[in-house]
Amino acid sequence: MPTQTWQVLLVLAGAAGVAWLVGVAAGALVGRLARRSPAVADLSRRGRTPLRALLVLVAVTLVLDAAPAIGGWSGPLVRVLGLAIIATIGWLLAVGVFVAADVTLARFDVDVVDNRHARRVRTQISLLRRLAVVVIGVLAAAAMLLTFPAARAAGASILASAGVISIVAGLAAQTALANVFAGLQLAFTDAIRVDDVVVVEEEWGRIEEITLTYVVVHIWDDRRLVLPSTYFTTTPFQNWTRKESAVLGGVELDVDWSVPFDAMRAELDRLLADNPLWDRRVGVLQVTDAVGSVIRVRVLLSAPDAGALFDLRCQIRESLVVWLQREHGYGLPRLRWENDGGTAVPPAPAAAAPPAENAALFTGSTEAEERSRAFAGPSGFEAADR
Repeated sequence: MPTQTWQVLLVLAGAAGVAWLVGVAAGALVGRLARRSPAVADLSRRGRTPLRALLVLVAVTLVLDAAPAIGGWSGPLVRVLGLAIIATIGWLLAVGVFVAADVTLARFDVDVVDNRHARRVRTQISLLRRLAVVVIGVLAAAAMLLTFPAARAAGASILASAGVISIVAGLAAQTALANVFAGLQLAFTDAIRVDDVVVVEEEWGRIEEITLTYVVVHIWDDRRLVLPSTYFTTTPFQNWTRKESAVLGGVELDVDWSVPFDAMRAELDRLLADNPLWDRRVGVLQVTDAVGSVIRVRVLLSAPDAGALFDLRCQIRESLVVWLQREHGYGLPRLRWENDGGTAVPPAPAAAAPPAENAALFTGSTEAEERSRAFAGPSGFEAADR
């Protein structure tokens, strides 16, 4: 090795240039292999910069270690380069974690009808990726601190009093630690998943992001509701896609007593038959209340997902209102005041019509009886089997 400062600097520049060229050559070689493997392509794209930086840092450190002591700057520079090497290794490990997570996520497609398993895996992988990156960062910082003798002595003192410090730290970070454990619980108990449709704080939205400390809910009007992870472990909430995305919804109308319900059911059947938002599971019209001057009519509908159900309810509600206005204006809600001047003879009651096929939700058809059993609980035979 040369002994002059300018010669050492020249050798350092040459070593850094050679290391950079080696990194470029390695990137080109990996790029050729990346044409056949998306995982290798992702690794090449993410790891190109940290690999080149690591090679340059290692080369410069080796040259400085081999060179004779020059002034007072070589020792501190070697220490700084050592810290940079540790940080770059942590960077490369984090890149490996991201690539492994991307490869795993690519195997589970969420653009399918039944994507519950894929969304559960994506939720768990995303949280594990965040946790792994945090652990790598902590370990890298600890390794950097251990290069200082004073930090090692302080670490020994901390370990000696770890009991007291752990109690103090636990009390100080009780809320933060509770959110972290709640985030892990959400990831592995499958209570919520990314893209689940939920109702929280009287707001309807979709789970957009789950972290170790908070959950982001994308509300239907494009607002974001940020809730701590402990909210979903301590507060009841509605999950509309816990088992499947198909849901039921109702449309309620107040009508006059003179409305012909058979004609109204026929109109509902016609509207649903031509509507692509209906999944053909449930389409029921029922009279749920008859008190006072109006009759409460409920139309129960089913749709493949919550968004389609909202639009379907709006369309059916509007179409039935227009049908009442156009065909049966007398059926609109109104208040009556009658005075016939005497005792009127009531007309003879008409014969009761048989119930329509779509007038019952839990009786009258095979699907309705299956739905009734689902809400009535297991039978005696099923209970014995369990």
